[in-house]
Amino acid sequence: MQTILTDSAEEAADFLNCGGVVAFPTETVYGLGAGICHPEAIKKVFRAKGRPGDNPLIVHIYCLEQLADVASDINSNARVLIERFFPGPLTLVLKKNLLVPDSVTAGLETVGIRCPANLVAREFLSHCSCPVAAPSANLSGLPSATSWESVYEDLNGKIDCLLRGKPSTIGLESTIVECSGTLPVLLRAGAITLEQLRAVLPEISVYAVTDEREVPKSPGLKYPHYAPKASILFYNVNETVTIGPSSAYIGLSDPPEGVALFKICKNFDEYGRELFSFFRYCDAHDIKVIYCELPANTGLGRAIRDRLLRAAGRL
Repeated sequence: MQTILTDSAEEAADFLNCGGVVAFPTETVYGLGAGICHPEAIKKVFRAKGRPGDNPLIVHIYCLEQLADVASDINSNARVLIERFFPGPLTLVLKKNLLVPDSVTAGLETVGIRCPANLVAREFLSHCSCPVAAPSANLSGLPSATSWESVYEDLNGKIDCLLRGKPSTIGLESTIVECSGTLPVLLRAGAITLEQLRAVLPEISVYAVTDEREVPKSPGLKYPHYAPKASILFYNVNETVTIGPSSAYIGLSDPPEGVALFKICKNFDEYGRELFSFFRYCDAHDIKVIYCELPANTGLGRAIRDRLLRAAGRL
């Protein structure tokens, strides 16, 4: 299969409408899309990524009118979050409409729904004949792709089309909130922080795994994610560490002496935006160990911390 590169959202949508699989930019990370009305294309997404079948996909819409196509019940908590944060880097888990196939939801009666803010993504989705199921556009387990070049590196020859756009402005996957029950639950941290969510819905709690055998309610909860080839170690600026060859560092503080590559970020926004691309850069330069500053579990630091712990195999 030859992967077609295009800058035309309409051309990319034509591939998807014919049952193809298309990678496209969003503000969080690049997505790998298939129309929910094309079951064979959904299977292709799982095959292209090497993604386990019990890891549900997020359905992307371009306008609020499409919510009724994928959700059967939108309760008051969901409406509050939709009014405040859609379009944007937020996914809501709601009771699904019967039009959403079980392959998208891993057999669950709920579905994750997102309306991206990225203008190229919205134009692409507006030309698609049905809502689009899309995980991140990378090989499963590897760092998510935040540029079209990274998508091409992972998936060239495995997908039909790649819609090129600018690098992702956030660089971390969407915040996910379970809204199908009585009380909302934060399932995955992202750019919309727990503090921002609680400012409009104070009763939001944070999900904790109680049974590792259960089907994950959303992406990012069960399987290894985001890992570069290099080992991940956490670095505290007050520590003295012995740095071996082929080491790198990313964080907000000064790096340890002796690292071959380093990225000092001005703030958490830059840290989140650059994290996955830095992991990929390190892999391309044969870095063996990446030292990372581990943020506190507050604000955007909660999302960065989650990605780092999962990349290091600690969650």
